[in-house]
Amino acid sequence: MNENIFKRNELLAQKVIKGLQSRNMSGYYAADKEAALKQALELIPKGSTITMGGGMSVHEIGLVKALKNTHYNFIDRDEATDKRAAMLAAYDADFFLASTNAITEDGVLVNIDGNSNRVSAIAQGPKKVIFIVGMNKVCDDVDGAMKRARNVAAPINAQRFGLSTPCAKTGSCFNCKSPDTICCQFLITRFSRHEGRIHVILVNDDLGF
Repeated sequence: MNENIFKRNELLAQKVIKGLQSRNMSGYYAADKEAALKQALELIPKGSTITMGGGMSVHEIGLVKALKNTHYNFIDRDEATDKRAAMLAAYDADFFLASTNAITEDGVLVNIDGNSNRVSAIAQGPKKVIFIVGMNKVCDDVDGAMKRARNVAAPINAQRFGLSTPCAKTGSCFNCKSPDTICCQFLITRFSRHEGRIHVILVNDDLGF
């Protein structure tokens, strides 16, 4: 990565972390994927029950692979025979892993969901939530974050899942009511009432969508 971009991301991450702290959330900066993985594992004690939504960033830093061993009870929705039971297990898990569709410079998280298992677990249930967030997700404000979620993350995810939505065909949001829409629930996390519950690891890399 260009040295100037690296420095800019490091400085911007510190601004985001201060914003998160003001909102009763914890923020961390990782210089690369390896540092992000190390930070995440330091937050998760061995023996913990862990589950996740569909965050690609969690896979990209190698966290899912690292948790799939006898030291942790990792509930993998993708491999579960009863996917509904696996999703419901998230609400009583020690840790829920996720990425975010966008985050503002002052620490507000914006997420859109179709089935809503991800946004509901972020809002309530799991004892702790860990976000893995590439610096490509940082936006100026909530309006910019919402635009990113709807016009970048949603179309790519709709295409990834093979859904028949206008955004999958055109690459931009039509504010549709398609039966396949994944923009069913919008969650803006501006403050955490429970100190120590939400942890955000900012990674100096482009991760996810």
